[in-house]
Amino acid sequence: MRRGNTLRITDVRGSANVSMLLYNAEEKTERYNMPDTLKAQHTAYLTAGHVCYSDMGRVLCSIAADTCGWHDTVCGASTEAGVRAKYGEARYQEHRNAMHRNGTDSLVNELEKWGLSKRDMAANLNLFSKVQSDEEGCLQFATAHRASGQYVDLRFEMDTLVVLSTAQHPLDPNPAYAPQDVTLTVWRSGTAGADDPCRLHCPENGRGLINTERYYL
Repeated sequence: MRRGNTLRITDVRGSANVSMLLYNAEEKTERYNMPDTLKAQHTAYLTAGHVCYSDMGRVLCSIAADTCGWHDTVCGASTEAGVRAKYGEARYQEHRNAMHRNGTDSLVNELEKWGLSKRDMAANLNLFSKVQSDEEGCLQFATAHRASGQYVDLRFEMDTLVVLSTAQHPLDPNPAYAPQDVTLTVWRSGTAGADDPCRLHCPENGRGLINTERYYL
């Protein structure tokens, strides 16, 4: 995604999970930093008005719009062992395109196309997935907020390599293996203006966007 473009991801049926990794397209050692993103914005989840920080204190993308309201960035992607234990094994040799895929391997497969590998995996976002902590501190996957047609608009403030997988969330309570469809739409939007809600969300975001703009001077 080029700087100044917006990517809309739409959950077609209201039960999708999109695991997403973000990297500086020109210098891929710079990548999405989950701890700084949450700490800087004093939040445990992401929604409209938030931004996604890199590990260099710059803003990879802003969440310009969001009809879902909650995106997890704590739980990581599903694993081969987790998918096998939960849904059983369905190998390509017997099941072809109906094989069971997991989020980690799917993301690594895409990373390798860009000269990256499993060691380049960082924390990911899980778009459309809501995970809350109960009174005992255990994470619970929530489903009541879901609806078909929900979308999130990611406005890119940097040239960014975006890596996606639609494998189910590791805490998805659905007993069936059932990754869901999403649609992708891209348009030229420009970057965050002086009065943009993401910039004004907190002083940290203002500084992060200034750091980003100086990177392109």
